[in-house]
Amino acid sequence: MSKKPMISHHVASASSGLRHVFVRDLDMMALIGIYDHEKTDPQRIIVNIDLSVKEGAGPKDDDIGHVVSYEIVVKKVEAIVSAGHINLVETLCEKIAASCLTDKRVVAARVRVEKPDIIKNARSVGVEIERSR
Repeated sequence: MSKKPMISHHVASASSGLRHVFVRDLDMMALIGIYDHEKTDPQRIIVNIDLSVKEGAGPKDDDIGHVVSYEIVVKKVEAIVSAGHINLVETLCEKIAASCLTDKRVVAARVRVEKPDIIKNARSVGVEIERSR
């Protein structure tokens, strides 16, 4: 039985045939949180995503259809956030990771969601998860 590789960080790897696809500091408004005001007043969140992608040597015929598109990843996040209120940042992270892993080429997803405007003396608070196949 082969041991499932642990991906402790996301980098491109020639030896593993992995490409690193990422989204950095996606700043958006969301209805997220357990308090009454968080259910009605959108608040700022920052989303970071790192994907380990098993792909060929390069985009075949320079065609976007042959790669994992960061634009599609962003649209998935926007759809999840716009679907309505979510209580927990942890839940949002899980939904984003699961949506990324629907593409069979994505072998692992690391998702970080930050709430930058919640704790006065902290730059941000949040959750980071990593999920793999």
